[in-house]
Formats: sequence, C-alpha cells, structure tokens
Amino acid sequence: MARRPPAERRDRAPIPAVDVPSALAALHGGLPVGEQLRVRLVHGTGTWATSAGLVADRPFTCASTEALVDLLIGGGFSVDEGSPATPVADSTAAVAITATRERSLPNHVGPGMRMLCCGLNPSLRAADAGVGYVTPGNRFWPALLATGLATVDRDPRDLLARHGIGMTDLVKRATPRAAELAVAEYRAGGERLARLCAWLQPGALCVVGLVGWRAAVDRHALVGWQPERLGGVPVYVMPSTSGLNARVSLAALTDHLRAAAEGAPA
Repeated sequence: MARRPPAERRDRAPIPAVDVPSALAALHGGLPVGEQLRVRLVHGTGTWATSAGLVADRPFTCASTEALVDLLIGGGFSVDEGSPATPVADSTAAVAITATRERSLPNHVGPGMRMLCCGLNPSLRAADAGVGYVTPGNRFWPALLATGLATVDRDPRDLLARHGIGMTDLVKRATPRAAELAVAEYRAGGERLARLCAWLQPGALCVVGLVGWRAAVDRHALVGWQPERLGGVPVYVMPSTSGLNARVSLAALTDHLRAAAEGAPA
C-alpha cells in the first residue's frame, strides 16, 4: 500500500482555480485599502505577496493571464498601470501583475452554486462593511431570509458555503449612487460576468437591478427570465432591492428571488 504523504505536504498543494475566489476574498478582507499585491503566474501556477510582506501559504492554479486578471478584479483588486491591460489566453511565459486592494467588495463564488446573485455595484457603506446590501432600507437580505434561501443575515460566506448561493457585482467600483457609473463600466462588467458564468456554471444567474442589466447587456430587457443565457447560464432579472425602489414590496422581491432559485422553466 502506498504511503500517504504527510498532512503538511498535502496542504502545500496548489489551491484549485475554483477555490481561488474564496482565497482572494479572505485576503481582501485582511488588507487595508491601497495595499499592493504582487502576483506571478508561470505555466498555470500562481503565487502572490503583499507590499507589507504577507505571502500566501500556498500557490494557486490559474489557466491564463485573462483568467488571472478576472480573478483579481472579481476579488476587489484593480490591475495597476504597467500590468497587462490586454491579457492573452496563453500563460506559458511568466506573467507578473501588480494589483491594488480597492474600496470594493470581493466575489463570493465557487463551484456547484445553485444560484449566483449579481448586484449593480457596491455602495461605499457596503464596501467598508465587507458585505453587500447593508445600506439601511435595502431589502435584499430580508427578502432572501424570507425565502429560506439564507439562514444567517448579512453573511455571504455562510450563504455560499451552506446554501450554494454566490454574490458578485456587474461593476466592482464602489460609489455613493449607481447613477455615477458609466455605460462602458456596465458593459465591461457584463463581459466579465459572462466569463465567470461560463467558468463556474451556476444553476441560475439572478441580476438584482433592471437598470444595470439594460446598460450592460440588453437595453430592452424586462423583469423575469431572459430570452438569452449568459455564458450558458439562464438569467433572471429582478427589480432593485434598494429602499429607493419602494414601489416594489418586500413580498414581491421575495417572490422574485424564489423564482430565480427555482430555476428557469423548461
């Protein structure tokens, strides 16, 4: 019988690509805004270190430079000037990227998601709290709890780990109001979201906010299941849960979330 390697050796195996978003989310939460991250990718294996000297305990796997840039942006980092602005799909050569921890929210995503919830962009308050939809009056978490799809309030890590529901944003840049975003930001975010869906293949994508979806993908879209998939994933667009959208009741928002979680009709 072959001997099992020591536990410490098994722990040093590279982090699988599908688990890198969670590792980046944890790293993002432990760094101050403005902290730099130096990332190196060679033959599909990456490592990172911060300017403060913190080095990841384990390397990680990543298929390409484009995928690495998407991971960093999704993780709440910006790729700095001088790093690849137009990433290439082949990462056979060494790639070095410098990224900066932004005042933003990281993705909470992983394999086997039942549903991926996508907001428009983080508010400043949400970015500082590290949790989306925390602005007073926002009904996202109350509606999600009312459906039974979540059991812990304002905890995206528990939501992903226990209930298989991920969270991301069309645009990662935090602003006081979503109206400050440019159409180009929405469209770039829509393209990145399509790549994320194609990679992780959640059961459904629930976009929270019709305005952003219209700006990013389909300016004629209506609330409900969309005629076209994104990255091969069925898309449900629901109204904004913001308190400013008071004409849509909590009960109606709950129904929308439940419909998205139940999956697209055959």
